[in-house]
Amino acid sequence: MELNGNQTATDVNQTKPIRCIVKLGGAAITCKNELEKINEENLEIVSTQLRQALLSSDKVVGMDWSKRPGISDIACNVAGFRDKLRVDSTNFIVVHGGGSFGHFQASNSGVHKGGLQQPLVKAGFVATRISVTTLNLEIVRALAREGIPSVGMSPFSCGWSTSGGNLPVADLSVVAKTIKSGFVPVLHGDAVLDDVQGCTILSGDVIMRHLAAYMKPDYVVFLTDVLGVYSHPPTEPNAVLLREIGEHSLLAIAVGEDGSWSITKPTLQHMNNQVEITVAAHDTTGGMVTKISEAAMIAKLGIDVYIVKAASSHSVKALSGELREKIPDDWLGTVIHFSREEVQ
Repeated sequence: MELNGNQTATDVNQTKPIRCIVKLGGAAITCKNELEKINEENLEIVSTQLRQALLSSDKVVGMDWSKRPGISDIACNVAGFRDKLRVDSTNFIVVHGGGSFGHFQASNSGVHKGGLQQPLVKAGFVATRISVTTLNLEIVRALAREGIPSVGMSPFSCGWSTSGGNLPVADLSVVAKTIKSGFVPVLHGDAVLDDVQGCTILSGDVIMRHLAAYMKPDYVVFLTDVLGVYSHPPTEPNAVLLREIGEHSLLAIAVGEDGSWSITKPTLQHMNNQVEITVAAHDTTGGMVTKISEAAMIAKLGIDVYIVKAASSHSVKALSGELREKIPDDWLGTVIHFSREEVQ
């Protein structure tokens, strides 16, 4: 991926060190089978866990000073900020998927296939962006209520575009300046312009890989609606949670330059040497298939990746970074990592 304007990779790397990039899976923070419905309980727990894991202060001074449905008062604690010398912030980035927001609009209009000259696709592009930016605002507000200085950022508005569905160019200057100023960028999967097919959907998982490549976080966490990566769809009785993926673990994968992957160890005859994954019909971003591919590409950069269930005790350990020292036997999730020697 190249950088626009006068920005270089060196400029981005001069930003304060990034501790973690977190992906909030759409299925974990929304009710994916109910159109545009947020899983309020999960989102609240996840926001609290992010504050506890990544901010140094336990005192919550909310930053959402807007009126909420069903609540007459606006929570604006000005006095709480007068007592603070600074706003606590550990450098991290949040990216979220769409879940029940955006996918319906995109799949019904064919935005992900391109053809922007068609009225239906153009209308779907507008409708998709309305939907995903609505979700982005609600996530930013949930984080802000926990005292996290979050700022919503849309790839389309940042000028990101694709070429044949790939992301060769992305201007990270605004993201870097946002972090340098002490804010937490909150990005999301988005409808973007494409110089080959007119338009497409840029998934949050692809955004994760590009951010990781240039921001060089200490670790990356994918929060999902299941415990991790399974050998089969987790609803099947013979599904097994794959706890660790890496060259020196019991399970290893080979990752191609294009992000394609396959299990190399052990030889899983009963699985035909592959993990079976289903993708919802309305999911225009590839679901878990894309997630594993992008996570594996991040791991190839020498960055440990944790895939874990959102709003659980296991996600707290992943977010805090304590798994980098040792993974407890009772921790449930999937770790994808490659040794530094393998990366070089």
